[in-house]
Amino acid sequence: MTTRRTALQALGGVSAAPGILRARRTPGDKPNLLFLWTDQQRADSMAVYGNTRYRVPVWNRLAAECVVFDRCYDAQPVCTPARSCVMTGTWPHQNGCLHNNIRLSSGVKTMPELLDDSNYRTGYMGKWHLGDEIFAQRGFEDWRAIEDGIYQSYYSEGRDKAARSAYHNFLLSHGYKPDDRRNANSFTRNFATRVPVEHSKPSFLAQEAEKFILKNRGEPWMLYVNTLEPHTPFSSALNDLHTPEEAPLQKNYPGVPAGPEPIAYKKRREGFARDRGESFDLTKAEGWHRMHRNYAGLCSLVDQAWGRILWALEASGQLENTIIVHTSDHGEMMGSHSLMAKSVMYEEAVRVPFLLRVPFRNQKPHHIPQPVSHIDMVPTLLDLMGKKDVSGLAGQTLTSTLLGKRKPADIFIEWNRDPAEAGPRARTVVTPDGWKMVMHDTDTCMLFDRNKDPLEMNNLYYNPEQAATVRKLRTRIEDFQKKTIDTVTLPELGIKPPSAG
Repeated sequence: MTTRRTALQALGGVSAAPGILRARRTPGDKPNLLFLWTDQQRADSMAVYGNTRYRVPVWNRLAAECVVFDRCYDAQPVCTPARSCVMTGTWPHQNGCLHNNIRLSSGVKTMPELLDDSNYRTGYMGKWHLGDEIFAQRGFEDWRAIEDGIYQSYYSEGRDKAARSAYHNFLLSHGYKPDDRRNANSFTRNFATRVPVEHSKPSFLAQEAEKFILKNRGEPWMLYVNTLEPHTPFSSALNDLHTPEEAPLQKNYPGVPAGPEPIAYKKRREGFARDRGESFDLTKAEGWHRMHRNYAGLCSLVDQAWGRILWALEASGQLENTIIVHTSDHGEMMGSHSLMAKSVMYEEAVRVPFLLRVPFRNQKPHHIPQPVSHIDMVPTLLDLMGKKDVSGLAGQTLTSTLLGKRKPADIFIEWNRDPAEAGPRARTVVTPDGWKMVMHDTDTCMLFDRNKDPLEMNNLYYNPEQAATVRKLRTRIEDFQKKTIDTVTLPELGIKPPSAG
C-alpha cells in the first residue's frame, strides 16, 4: 500500500509549478482559452472556498489570481445534462440531454462551433460523456479520450466499437494489460486507480495538454481538459496523502434533515448503506472517513496535473493572452446528509467551483458573492473572445458582473428523470437573498432559508408561515419555464408531502 511518505514523494516529483504571473494582453491578438474542468468536484475542495486542509497548492495558487464566483451552480447535478449546458449554453430540456448517456444532437452547437473562427486550433482531452466518446467531433480537431469500454454500447451506428481511447494506448505503451473480463481488450475504471501517479489519467491528460499548448503557441487555440477525477472510483495512488484531520467528516454528517425529505433521497441513502457504496462501509463513520481521505487524494492527483499544464502555458509565453477557467460539471455529497455522489438538490451536489482568469482585462482578483449559473458560461467566454452576438443562447454574458454592474438574479436548476429509472423530476430556484426552493413533480418539495440554515437541515416548504414565500418562488419558477419552453408540471400548492408508506 502506498504510504503517506511515498505519496508525498510521488506528488512532489510531478507537481512543481511556477507562480502564475499577471501580464497585459498583446494588442490585436486573439485570446486563447484553456478550460480546465473536473468531474464531481465539491466547491469546498480548495482554500478559496474555505478548505485549507486539502493538499491542492496549484488550485489554491490559481484561485489567488482569478475572479472567484462564490456561488456557481450547475444546470442539472449529473454528468451528461450538466456537460451539455457547459458545452452549448443551453438547458438540458432544450438540447435533449435529459439524463446520462444521451448523444448531443448535431443541431445544437458546441463552443468551437459557436465561435466559428477557423484561425483557432481546437482540442478536447478527457471525459466527454456527450456521445461517441473516443471520436473527434463537434468542432474539436485534436481529441484525446480517456474512457472507452464503459461507453461502447452508446456509440452511433457505424462507429468502430473495437477502437480504443488514447489513454488505453498509453497504458499499453507502458506494458499494462487490459483487465476487463466482460469486455475484451479493455481497461476497467478501477485499473487506473492502481497505477502510479505518472500513469494516472490526470497525468496523461497533462502530458497531452502540454504537447498541444507548445505545438500551437504560434496561433490562437481553444483547449478543454476534463479529468474523470475526483469522480468514483474513490481510489488512487494518493489515498494516504491526507491525514484523517486533513479530510474530516462533513459538518452536516450524518445530517438527515428535520421535517419531510424526498422519498427518492431516502432510498438513495438506504441504498448506499446497503450496497456498501464504492466498497466503503457507509453504515459507520469510519467508512465515510476513509472515502473522504481517498477523495481528497484524487483532488491532489488532479492538482498536480493542472500544475504541469499551467507550467507549459507560462513556459511557452502564452499566459498573458490566455483565458483560464476552472470548474466542475457537478458536485459531490461526500457524506453530507449521509449521501454520496450527486443527483440531489442539496448544495453539495449542485454548487461547483468557478474560477476565471482574464489577464488582458486587467481584472484584479476578487470574489463575486452573487449566485451565477453554468448557463452563462458559454456566452461569457464568447464575449471575452470577441464574439459579441450570443443570441439564441439561454444565458447571458457575465462580463458586466465582473465589473460589479450586473444586478443579482435568480438561478435555476433542473432534474429530468431517466425513463428507465423511477423517481421525480424537479425544478429549483436559488435566490440572491438566500432562499432555495425545490419543487418535485411527484415527491416531497423542499424550501431552505440558507441564511439561517446553510447546512440545509430544516425543510420549511410545508410550514404554513412560509406559504407566501413558496407562492412567490413558485411564480419565479413558472416564469423560467415559460421563458425556456419547459413543460414539466409543477405540483399543486397546499398539499401534504407524499408518504413513504
